[in-house]
Amino acid sequence: MTSAPAPDYGLGPEYVHVYSGKVRDLYSTPDDRLLFVASDRISAYDWVLPTLIPDKGRILTALSKWWFKRLEGVVPNHVASGRIPKAVAGRAMVCERLDMLPIECVVRGYLSGSGLTDYLAQGSICGNGLPPGLKDGSLLPKHLFTPATKAAIGDHDENVTFDEVIVEIGQEEAQEIKRMSLAIYEVALETARERGLILADTKFEFGFARSGKNAGRIVLADEVLTPDSSRYWSEATWSPGGPQPSFDKQFVRDWLTSPESGWDKSSNTPPPPLPEHVVEQTRAKYIEAYEILTGETFA
Repeated sequence: MTSAPAPDYGLGPEYVHVYSGKVRDLYSTPDDRLLFVASDRISAYDWVLPTLIPDKGRILTALSKWWFKRLEGVVPNHVASGRIPKAVAGRAMVCERLDMLPIECVVRGYLSGSGLTDYLAQGSICGNGLPPGLKDGSLLPKHLFTPATKAAIGDHDENVTFDEVIVEIGQEEAQEIKRMSLAIYEVALETARERGLILADTKFEFGFARSGKNAGRIVLADEVLTPDSSRYWSEATWSPGGPQPSFDKQFVRDWLTSPESGWDKSSNTPPPPLPEHVVEQTRAKYIEAYEILTGETFA
């Protein structure tokens, strides 16, 4: 996987850049852990956009930490104690090093996104057969584990079957990440519902802990249940039959595919900068998701 260039956070030479993804930058800490820094970058249609969304990294970090805490009794995670440099305070977490599993663990409770595309084409998602007549936004008959391969920056994740996951990582490991993914989704779905939200789908990443109390175990990694990795809808306005208003980068996607942007997503041309009104609407939607879920005011 190709890493993006390291941004300059002013961390100092004791923090060594390890990897940069679409949103997060990883640094090795002086005590050989990892510093996960959530930037204000935003991606859409497999492109990292040239425009930043102010405070997005702080929102993602605060919400991930909130969820990791709530899920401690459900699954172990990679969050560790450690000093956060002042330069990235509020947007960073210290985490244990893991041997990551090469699978995106997607769980779906409702029909949307690439799951809808697959269903319309073949009546199934990742080998899970579904009844005819479902619509965009429909509640699925049961929660589905629909894994995908991890793609490099600029490439698209590809949905795969559970049998393909078994071949890739082994049967015991595949069963464990499926069990953990569905368990997390059940808890998060109910938590969201208590707050008037629907968690339509979400994705998780897992890895083997190298050391510490969870050494050798599969643990939850990266971020968790943020608007970047999850599709949240309002329960009050949910109406199957078309796209649902969501608490994520919907404004960005809508603008990029509008005549106003002048951008063709099927081309190899990078997307244009976002206008200020799209930036403001997107920031507001991320904050709204944080405040509804946590019950806290973002400051």
